[in-house]
Amino acid sequence: MRIAISTDGEYVSAHFGRCPSFTIVDIESGKVVKKDVVANPGHQPGAIPQFLHERGVSCIIAGGMGMRASGFFREAGIEAIVGVGGKVSEVIDKLAQGKLEGGESLCRPGAGKGYGLDKTECDHPHEDTH
Repeated sequence: MRIAISTDGEYVSAHFGRCPSFTIVDIESGKVVKKDVVANPGHQPGAIPQFLHERGVSCIIAGGMGMRASGFFREAGIEAIVGVGGKVSEVIDKLAQGKLEGGESLCRPGAGKGYGLDKTECDHPHEDTH
């Protein structure tokens, strides 16, 4: 299974669309067999789901995303798990063990509307997770 994690430094990014990069991991039989970090291609509607789909990703993990983005991922055949925070390395360990649980999106509806990678302020209190 190939999974993408919205990444900001060592941590899961609260906003998948504005993260600087994605950590892409291949997990087979409970073991990480490959791990790469790729730059975010930009936050245009539908661009990131297409970008990740072309790389064989079947699941995206992020702190949050809006309903429209969730729909784009669904159309691309990519499962979206939101409400995840913490260190990327810990998330990868939980994934390998089959113990990762998602939750409620950390973003308010419309919080990222009209903004791209240059948005510097977040509209929710969970941004500072590190």
